[in-house]
Amino acid sequence: MRMKFIYGLFFLLVGCSTQQAVVNIQDHRMDFEGAALREGIPAYGKTEYVYQKDGKNRFKIDFGEPIVVAVADKPYKWGFFQFPGLYMSDQGEIVARWNMAHDDAESYGKGGHGYAVSKDNGKTWTQTDKPPIGGGLALKNGEYINIHTPPAMPRKDLHLPEPIATVKEAYGRTFRFWKTEDLPKELQGVYIQRRTKDRSEWIVEHNDIHEPNMVRYADNDLLPIVWWGDMKLEKDGAIVAGVYPGFTIVNGAVPPSDVAFYRSQDGGRSWSFIGRIPYRYDPIKDPKGGQRHALGWTEPAFEILQDGSYLTVIRTTDGLGNSPMYYSRSTDQGKSWNKPTAFTKAGVLPKLKQLDNGALVLASGRPGLQIRVALDEEGEEWSDPFEMLPWLEGVDGNTLTCGYPELVQTGKDKFLLIYSDFQFKTSTGEIRKAIKTREIIVKKM
Repeated sequence: MRMKFIYGLFFLLVGCSTQQAVVNIQDHRMDFEGAALREGIPAYGKTEYVYQKDGKNRFKIDFGEPIVVAVADKPYKWGFFQFPGLYMSDQGEIVARWNMAHDDAESYGKGGHGYAVSKDNGKTWTQTDKPPIGGGLALKNGEYINIHTPPAMPRKDLHLPEPIATVKEAYGRTFRFWKTEDLPKELQGVYIQRRTKDRSEWIVEHNDIHEPNMVRYADNDLLPIVWWGDMKLEKDGAIVAGVYPGFTIVNGAVPPSDVAFYRSQDGGRSWSFIGRIPYRYDPIKDPKGGQRHALGWTEPAFEILQDGSYLTVIRTTDGLGNSPMYYSRSTDQGKSWNKPTAFTKAGVLPKLKQLDNGALVLASGRPGLQIRVALDEEGEEWSDPFEMLPWLEGVDGNTLTCGYPELVQTGKDKFLLIYSDFQFKTSTGEIRKAIKTREIIVKKM
């Protein structure tokens, strides 16, 4: 059955000091596979929209002015002055962080960041060399934990058996695979950072994962421990992690990476496998999906919704070009997942957040940088994208932004978004990379 892509927007401007618009999604439709990549609803400056569909007001969204956090002092190559993040310090400050290292396995676990701090909820920012302590998943016992990525280990320094499989990844890197149990202890399990509020530093732990047939890989000549994704707290205090790349042995082979889910009942000191979302691409909406032999699903965003169900949004864009984001749901706490559905034409590093008022928001990027709001309770129907940065036809998306967003909730119905802008013009007319934030308010109607 062919999925339909809703389009056809018009804007009714309402006179006021701030630009307001009613966005009416008309019942014009076209086939997903026939739709070209196009911009969504422009939201480049301070703007308020009421989003309508089927003659009903669905939500109101207010976009604050973009705030510049930091501007690069010189031109930087890919990997530097991008990949931003946000966290709340223990003192209530908002801390912005961005990458200052090459984007490859050689840089894993070796630091290289810029930082800025805001004491007024993102209105103004001050750069700092030493960021305030904070962030992490808050546990019920008062501890905080983070996933930690240690430096990758050179393959030449290890005495390894022959790999069970070797394939080329879409960007051209060679991936070799081993059963985790056949690797040195340092390359098994997961590394976790832990702290308490009365401790001024994070302590790194090396903890166990219980999963049969688990596989790990070498990226060219380095063996990283990549366990990237989101950790969430269930009502009973258990921790659930939805991470990639998940590799396992299936019928003697190693399929493209999946999203794997793990639960910890002891505060992250040990983890047990729950379930996985196997890589199953849509051949019509994702025609190059069969060319992914190493990394299939990547960069999952994971949220436990207010009704207790799990929702995941997953990236597939890679060296093959722009390709869809997919969503999948679980109603049995991650043991099984419905077949992933492609619902966008592109997108990297999706970020999901259900606000305290029930609004479910999704940030993603490349080309451009978008915000979407769910039109249902399950996250299976989404608004058209609101564009934070213009996407220009024929322009390489990598020259506009890294497309990696992050968000932190700052109130019942609002959050702060952080992203990169590679085309920021300085006061002297130079084009530099910049890190920006915006306050966004979403109210269901």
